[in-house]
Amino acid sequence: MLKVDSVQLDFDGRKILQNVYLDCKPGEVTGLLGRNGSGKSSLLKIIFGTLTPYYKYVSIDDAFVQKGYLNNRIAYLPQHNYLPQNIVIKHLAPMLVDPLAWDEFAAYPLYQEHQHKKPRELSGGELRKLETLMILYSKADYILLDEPFTHISPVQAEEIKAIIRKRATYKGFIITDHQYYNILEISDKIILIDNGSTKLVKNKEDLITYGYLSSNS
Repeated sequence: MLKVDSVQLDFDGRKILQNVYLDCKPGEVTGLLGRNGSGKSSLLKIIFGTLTPYYKYVSIDDAFVQKGYLNNRIAYLPQHNYLPQNIVIKHLAPMLVDPLAWDEFAAYPLYQEHQHKKPRELSGGELRKLETLMILYSKADYILLDEPFTHISPVQAEEIKAIIRKRATYKGFIITDHQYYNILEISDKIILIDNGSTKLVKNKEDLITYGYLSSNS
């Protein structure tokens, strides 16, 4: 199990995260919701190991994890592009993609069409989808997705959810997105960041109670 506890993060003296706790097991999708600026992306970066807070405790199977990206324990899809721009995609993909899932990944038309190109030669939409596929098919035990459903079509969103459902039979996912309805649909449990703290959400009514949704949503 991946556990995240007691995260404390301040920016310019303003507390962003405090009293944070969440966990995720293989075979489970944890949805992370919160308003803009609540610290969702920061929390994912802290778990991954690219943002250092004042304090954190992150563990996998009760062993402390300082940098989640080491040894392919945790993979992270950020909001920005992450692939090096001048390396051919067919050389980049094997670094991320699980060898056991390679045939399935490599069969996607997007990869077939662009594998001999460099990331800078793809459109923004093509690159975002390819980077998302690489993370979804990652070797990592736990996969963090930041805004995977934003700026894509409903058809593409359904395709991503189908891959998540399949991969989540033996991997753990933590997903955040402003399109809360996709998060509610795909997640086994929902965590809300509110005033810097995490709250377990049992149903949509809790999101109204905490002020994340209006009563007529």
